[in-house]
Amino acid sequence: MQQFEEIYPFSAIVGQEQMKKALLLNAINPKIGGVLVKGEKGTAKSTAARALARLLPDRLVVQGCIFGCDPTDEKTMCPDCRKKFPGVTAVTAPMRVVELPISATEDKVVGSLDIEHALKTGEKKFEPGVLAQANRNILYVDEVNLLNDHIVDVLLDAAAMGTNVIEREGVSYAHPSAFILIGTMNPEEGELRPQLLDRFGLCVEIEGIHDAETRVEVIKRRRKYEDDPGAFLSEWSAGEQDLRDRIVRAQKLLPEVRVSDDMLRMVAQICIDMAVDGHRADITMAKTAATIAAYNNRTEVTEDDVREAAALVLAHRMRRRPFSEQQMDKQKMEESIKKSQNPHQQPKTEHEHPHSPPPQENRNPDGSATTQFAEGSPFSLDRKSLALPRRMDAFRREGNGRRSTTESRDGKYTGSRIPSAPGPDIALDATIRAAAPHQREREGDLAIKIAPSDLREKIRERKMGNTVLFVVDASGSMGAQQRMTAVKGAILTLLIDAYQKRDRVGLVVFRGSSAEVLLPPTSSVELARKYMQQLPVGGKTPLASGLLRGFEVLERERMVNPHVIPRMVVISDGKANVGMGSGSPLDDAREVASRIREAEIPSLVIDSEQGFLSFGLAHTLSDELGAKYLRLEDLQSEQLAEIVKGIGM
Repeated sequence: MQQFEEIYPFSAIVGQEQMKKALLLNAINPKIGGVLVKGEKGTAKSTAARALARLLPDRLVVQGCIFGCDPTDEKTMCPDCRKKFPGVTAVTAPMRVVELPISATEDKVVGSLDIEHALKTGEKKFEPGVLAQANRNILYVDEVNLLNDHIVDVLLDAAAMGTNVIEREGVSYAHPSAFILIGTMNPEEGELRPQLLDRFGLCVEIEGIHDAETRVEVIKRRRKYEDDPGAFLSEWSAGEQDLRDRIVRAQKLLPEVRVSDDMLRMVAQICIDMAVDGHRADITMAKTAATIAAYNNRTEVTEDDVREAAALVLAHRMRRRPFSEQQMDKQKMEESIKKSQNPHQQPKTEHEHPHSPPPQENRNPDGSATTQFAEGSPFSLDRKSLALPRRMDAFRREGNGRRSTTESRDGKYTGSRIPSAPGPDIALDATIRAAAPHQREREGDLAIKIAPSDLREKIRERKMGNTVLFVVDASGSMGAQQRMTAVKGAILTLLIDAYQKRDRVGLVVFRGSSAEVLLPPTSSVELARKYMQQLPVGGKTPLASGLLRGFEVLERERMVNPHVIPRMVVISDGKANVGMGSGSPLDDAREVASRIREAEIPSLVIDSEQGFLSFGLAHTLSDELGAKYLRLEDLQSEQLAEIVKGIGM
């Protein structure tokens, strides 16, 4: 962790006012439930999180307590401090930023039993984790969307309850874990599941500053800070102290803030009209509005406080359609406010969303075409149309969960086994059970005598995600438009599934003389919407280049994450008229296909050939890939997505 004197001042951060406000509100009232900051790289997310700790005043802690308990509050103390109360010694300590590494295991986060101590003395000794260190501090989780879901669940449970409960090896232990939770993420690297998003109290989305003068100010301040950090901190010390005083004043005033029934009715009406699930949004909005009033040195919540709170609380909780922006409808919110002020007003009839306009085809200068889909419009899928032919049933995936699990050091403890060699991850409960029948015949001073043959190691498993890469013929051959339409619909359907899991979907298109990654593998609906507004078509058919580019993308995915299951879907008529060298274009394609097969990448070939005369080239390609073969004309987008989920099962 950086020393405070090296941390950029909070008050010196240029712009990003909504993010700074959300952080300050959580500093005043940690019961809001933390803040998730979503934004592109280089937008001061990490800088602001670390600067907040330096901004906050020192606090009283119990001397020597690993949890930093409050010496004046017996109710929130750990078991050891509660036994000593009121004879505890109080000292001051600065706020800390406790960072959670992405690779952290569950034991590292929640804590564990000191196995060596337990085996030697027969006593239970708790080994604190990140949640113990975070008590009464700031817990900062960068790239929270890349963490294992069960670890995020643990963090959010502790943030909501203020307590961490550990159940390990038959031992139950609870300790205080009340902290300011700050999570940051880049949406382009994948989304959080809606269930986890809802657990964050506030959420703000930020982007780079687009005003030239403001960007110049960012550069100037950063240069001054790097040239002489001490002088820069002195320059901003007054601003830091003003903010610090305002936070302390708001914390003292907060218990006196009153939220009238009229304001509560307004909160409830807004949540109803914005169609958010559950009641967490209502409760959090009321807390946030009260904190905003305290921040503004008032004891009465106003309509403006509720309006500002709604923007922070609801944006990440509203239902949305894929490929649409997740934004607050300000006009609808104003109607909700008026409705709450006149509860006898008849609700207006909600209109159905209009059908998406058909895709438009724009001609490029080279004569090729670009299919453009309306901004923010969902692709229309008819779930009731055209039943899936029986011969395709085998490709369906059963159940809603992921396909399989794999052993992983950062996975959940699911069982035990006899180790092939001694290791650090001992399963204490299983080891003791193995040793128990032999205690009478073993002599020694230990509470439990453990022999090498008794040792058991933990089996940890984690669920495996999938990366589905579409490799699509975007050349000017017949059926290009149909291919692109089917691909967009299939990717949309798969992303709906990926939005709730860690599956990723990507798109490579080949046309002209080369192939390009049009959509990098992602589980982000936002990134897909950004990259798939325009789908280029036209030109020659470099099939080999498309297959090679797809192979490279999936190999990179496997290198970065060995737990991923790669799957390739090739949509083409199998024709090729552009090679990678002096040889035959078809021979080049077959050679690359053989490499993909040798790499054991499960594949599916969708034949887009049209007309009465069939060359059967796509079928030949599927044989080279060792892939399943289907015809595009037999499928609709949603059926294609269902089939893709079962590739390689």
